[in-house]
Amino acid sequence: MKILLVGSGAREHALAWKMSASPLLDALYCAPGNAGTALYGSNVDIRVGDVDRLAEFAASKDIDLVVVGPELPLALGLADKLSALSRDGRPRCFGPSSAAARIESSKSFSKDFMRKYGIPTADFRVFSSYDEALNFSRNAPWPFVIKASGLASGKGVFLPSSNKETEDALAMIMKDGRLGDAGAEVIIEERLVGEEVSILGFCDGSSVGVMPPAQDHKRLLENDAGPNTGGMGAIASAKSAPFGRARGFAELFLKKACEGLASEGTPFVGVLYAGLILTKDGPKALEYNCRFGDPETEAILPLLESDIVEIFDACAKGSLGNVKIDWADKAAACVIIASERYAIDANDGAQREVKDFGGRPDSVLFHAATYRDGDGKVMASGGRLLCASAWADSVDEALEEAYARVARVEVPFSRYRKDIGRGKTFLTQNGWEGNHSSAAAASASEAPAGTAATKAPGGSAASYASAGVDIDAGDRAVDLMSAAVKSTYGPEVLAGIGSFGGMYDASALKAMDDPVLVSSTDGVGTKVKLAAFVKSYDSVGQDIVNHCVDDILVQGARPLFFLDYIATSKLDPSMIAEAVGGMAAACRESGCALIGGETAEMPGVYMPNEFDVAGAIVGLAEKKRMLPLKTMRAGDLLLGFPSSGPHTNGFSLIRKIFSEEELRGYAEILGRPLAEALLAPHRSYLPILWPVLQKGPGLIKALAHITGAGFEGNVPRILPPHLDAHIRMDSWPMPPLFHLIMEKGGIDELEMYRVFNMGIGMVAVVAPEAVDSVARLSGNPFYVIGELKPGVGAAIMEKSGRVAKMGSPAIDASADTSRGRA
Repeated sequence: MKILLVGSGAREHALAWKMSASPLLDALYCAPGNAGTALYGSNVDIRVGDVDRLAEFAASKDIDLVVVGPELPLALGLADKLSALSRDGRPRCFGPSSAAARIESSKSFSKDFMRKYGIPTADFRVFSSYDEALNFSRNAPWPFVIKASGLASGKGVFLPSSNKETEDALAMIMKDGRLGDAGAEVIIEERLVGEEVSILGFCDGSSVGVMPPAQDHKRLLENDAGPNTGGMGAIASAKSAPFGRARGFAELFLKKACEGLASEGTPFVGVLYAGLILTKDGPKALEYNCRFGDPETEAILPLLESDIVEIFDACAKGSLGNVKIDWADKAAACVIIASERYAIDANDGAQREVKDFGGRPDSVLFHAATYRDGDGKVMASGGRLLCASAWADSVDEALEEAYARVARVEVPFSRYRKDIGRGKTFLTQNGWEGNHSSAAAASASEAPAGTAATKAPGGSAASYASAGVDIDAGDRAVDLMSAAVKSTYGPEVLAGIGSFGGMYDASALKAMDDPVLVSSTDGVGTKVKLAAFVKSYDSVGQDIVNHCVDDILVQGARPLFFLDYIATSKLDPSMIAEAVGGMAAACRESGCALIGGETAEMPGVYMPNEFDVAGAIVGLAEKKRMLPLKTMRAGDLLLGFPSSGPHTNGFSLIRKIFSEEELRGYAEILGRPLAEALLAPHRSYLPILWPVLQKGPGLIKALAHITGAGFEGNVPRILPPHLDAHIRMDSWPMPPLFHLIMEKGGIDELEMYRVFNMGIGMVAVVAPEAVDSVARLSGNPFYVIGELKPGVGAAIMEKSGRVAKMGSPAIDASADTSRGRA
């Protein structure tokens, strides 16, 4: 068959991926498609909303079957236009008519339909007047949800918590036009409480083939905070218990809906999606969709074992009952990688290069807003960019694999949720009551049949596991992280992961006049406590690498290889894989091999859920170019290169200032959650300063990495004993995050400069005449923040007439600000 696939998201890549395995597929066209769909067919430059051109293309190419991904072309009548063009049963359409698609395209129709056919749903009211809707909301008989009646790409649902939020939501839908045509009507609906689950089915107008149940995460941020999105991840399970419950729900919510639509003369062909909520009074329908969900599709399709093209064609022909649909006895998970500002600001328009370092055979990276540029590179620009999917014997294992797959991808200025699957009990238990941890405890207490346990004196099991150390978990962690680690290897790495010791070919030293090996070791410090609190680990992996890279950079060295150390109370393979994935990403950026490491599980040494991260780096420098140079003199300027935040210092103070609620909450002044801003990875200055050191030797006379003890503890380390560094505190803007810390904590401004980098992570000493050359070679912004003057080797902070001597080369060895030993 020749098939036209309509759409351009990760859902469509997943459909193309699954269809490509069918022996029935002869040619595949994707309109408009993306860099992923292009792997399986030809992309066609036709927008999904241009239904006339889509229909014309299908006719001109003698297409047998059109498979429609998104809802818009269905609502606009693509299936109807294809039917009108049909000759000898072609082109057929896997997707409903516009009349049947109203079950999604008009929520007012959908709610009335559910009421008419006795399908359980929440109480509701429909309004076409802003004033009437607002008046009702002020005296509503129940807590409510506000929904745009028309299509809103998954962003038309609001859960207001105040009168102001209610007014804003109604205005956005009905007055501002920010949701397009979605604002003609609004639904104010009773807010129901319970776990949500998605039940999807293949439909041929009368028969329904139920798919495994899925659960997605609509909110942008962890703990279901932030704005609604099209979806940030999903889990699905074809295991017997949840699949059996899903089949039961399908009778009421899918079969009954199909019968109702058929009785109205609008039989439904395609995928019918019921979004349910499991309340104390039983399941109720929140919404219907007229197509595959996104990202549910990316979690469901990996479980399908039957030929999907055969299923699609049978639905379009009305013969689904003749097809056997088989599913793997497994679970799957997917994690969306989105742009950093997705759903918060409008699309930033950034063009990002996607670097994919591959994955295991039980995982796949689906493309969304991607394309190939003229050089063949995969680029991404938009909201949701990619989707990492994986499948395994359980939801937990699938999630581990999915997050490990995320760790093997590099996408600048992107984000993803770290808690996909957390709190979703419907797919992980025999019933939806209870919680995930109790199920895990129950299964752990049951020994396999026929297994004899060796007992130690006193009746306890004589095993390493009985002491709290899980060797299998360690093996699993190594398995998950191995691809990310190996992605940092070049031909110089002779032995790495799996060896007793890493081996690195040092032949490059022969080409140097006087090679010097430079090493440094450090730790992330108490920033790991914040990472553990919000369960976000990739950034601290980047922290430790970049911190060490910067520490040897200030001596004029580039990194060769890095070794890490992670210790924890109880080993969580997915956490280790995420942290090591962050290290691997930082190593790749710095051209550094992650040649070895150690993961230690030490119950009793660390408190539950605690961990620590440290590392060591070895770099190479030419002796005559090592820093600091002896050419520093009075009049030289201090250039300050911006930091990405507090880096890895001051977190004992930060955690004392902010409550847990504040750390989890959204900070308006920052435009993102506070914890996310604080966990921004330590910036590596190698990419911007190495070109200067290489192409302009002598331009930079010294570098000071502003870490623990701020300017006081670091700038004097590079000064000769006869010069002071006069630093003007008002010569660069204080970033909002530091304003927030200072005001909330009531901290004196000079104390802030003693503890934090205050927005400057690296200070360079250059001659005045070298500033323009440094700017040209670095290609990055910096501030002229001061100059060298005769003195005694101290840092002098100046602002508005105030002068404070900030210290001499002594090292502050206090808990959170120690510089360590090189």
